[in-house]
Amino acid sequence: MIKRLCGAGLALAVGVVVMVNVPSLQASSAANQGENALPLGPSGLKEIRTTRTVQPGVTLTRIVRGAKDPALRWTVEVAVPGGHTSPDPDAPPTVLKDRPSADEWAGDLERDGFRPRVEQVTTPEVADYAGGTLGWRVRVGSFGSQSAAKSERARLKEAGYTGTVVYTGWDSDVTAEGPWRLDVLTIDPSRFRGSLRASYGADLENIETTSELAEEAGAVAAVNAGYFVFDPDAGAPGDPAGTGVYDGRLLSEPVGGRPSLVVHADGRGTEITRYTWEGHAVGGDTSLRLTGLNRVPGLIRNCGGFADDTPTSLPLHDVTCTNDDELVAFTPHYGQRTPEGEGLEAVLDAEDRVVELRSPRGGPLPEDGSSVQATGRRVAELTDLAVIGESLRLETALLDPRGRRVEPVPGTDVLNGGPELVRGGRIHVTPATDGMVRRDDPSFYYGWAHKRNPRTFAGTDADGRTVLVTAHGRTADALGLSVLESAEVARTLGLREALSLDGGGSTTMVVDGAVLTTPSDSTDERSVGDVLLIMPRRD
Repeated sequence: MIKRLCGAGLALAVGVVVMVNVPSLQASSAANQGENALPLGPSGLKEIRTTRTVQPGVTLTRIVRGAKDPALRWTVEVAVPGGHTSPDPDAPPTVLKDRPSADEWAGDLERDGFRPRVEQVTTPEVADYAGGTLGWRVRVGSFGSQSAAKSERARLKEAGYTGTVVYTGWDSDVTAEGPWRLDVLTIDPSRFRGSLRASYGADLENIETTSELAEEAGAVAAVNAGYFVFDPDAGAPGDPAGTGVYDGRLLSEPVGGRPSLVVHADGRGTEITRYTWEGHAVGGDTSLRLTGLNRVPGLIRNCGGFADDTPTSLPLHDVTCTNDDELVAFTPHYGQRTPEGEGLEAVLDAEDRVVELRSPRGGPLPEDGSSVQATGRRVAELTDLAVIGESLRLETALLDPRGRRVEPVPGTDVLNGGPELVRGGRIHVTPATDGMVRRDDPSFYYGWAHKRNPRTFAGTDADGRTVLVTAHGRTADALGLSVLESAEVARTLGLREALSLDGGGSTTMVVDGAVLTTPSDSTDERSVGDVLLIMPRRD
């Protein structure tokens, strides 16, 4: 239950010019340098906020803080040879080493005619992670333009090195003077007469851009939402990598108790909670435990499943755990066909009767039907349970932190996220609990959490308003936020509870058909798994 605190809801109104019922964001602005100014860069930076009404009960605020800092430069961050690679464009490269190794590496670069520098990387403490020294990075060059840094990277490549062109403003250095650009959508349920809902598009297994999903639904505004499968080798692209409840239907299981955002169509009662789940295939007096819902068997994105998953049953962000022995249920929402592969599939009609046993598994489902797929040792269990013509029920349920069953109703959506940012009005960042800390790979935390990136986060304030925020990033014109900075901004905006949603190249906000965020992917706006939509009033 969200507590109400008198006065906290004014955070977005200080120093703001409000423009009502205008067709687009106007140039009118006001400086905000008081106690509610964003905690980014040195105090006293110029901060401009412009606000307009999108529809009754929904406001959009653009915040621009600081300006281009001439002290910030372009450089090349050299990658560790043979380091981690991933098809995900947001996957951080391996760039940190221990000090002796970094010194040796810099010596090699110097002998090859480059001028490297070795820099210590220290990260601040958060709620469940002590922080401290992550390692040492090696950088080459200091340039006034991105093109010059790219030329140096090309020269490094010719000498046998790999690296990434970075801007020093992305380093989370508190002396950087900006600029930062954020867009904030605030939904006031006391005046909101539209609806707030989530959408994954035509089916779970495919991806679409936030703007496409907004246009298809006729939404007035939208932001990207939960984490999802991106790499086909990690499952079905677009499949939520965590909790997915859409219009009251549980369609994707939680990841090991990671936090989720719960929203309701009327905009009231938005909350952040940590769910687990249980599922069973029930035939007669026999019940088999399900291990997944609407995902490729054997592939558990972000991990957090069961004890026999490899390498862990705990959440591990951007890692795909595996398990050869699974029992996964499918609904028609998954896609046109269930995943193909070795094993057994029991196909059920709309009355929960077994109408087909498929081996190998995979294929279309009957209208309003479902199925359950078994792999490995679970095949024998399903073979004994599933009999053509007999009943086989698939039962799934969310469990709250106390282990009690939760029954979402139509009009309720639950989206996966993490880490937490704010709890009870206090900064409460939980990267270790939610799998963003890899003890054997500090480069991941460095690139994903410590450095500034585009971010999307959501939460509620003391007046029960739902707040959706996107921070532009990865350019010289918008530095982005670290995870801790996201928490500090959320608290400054008056949020009592907040969590991070998917960010990086996924970060997108759409209002009145216009994409407000500058895509950080070279391929323009990224396709995503699901989105949050603000729908117009339906009379």
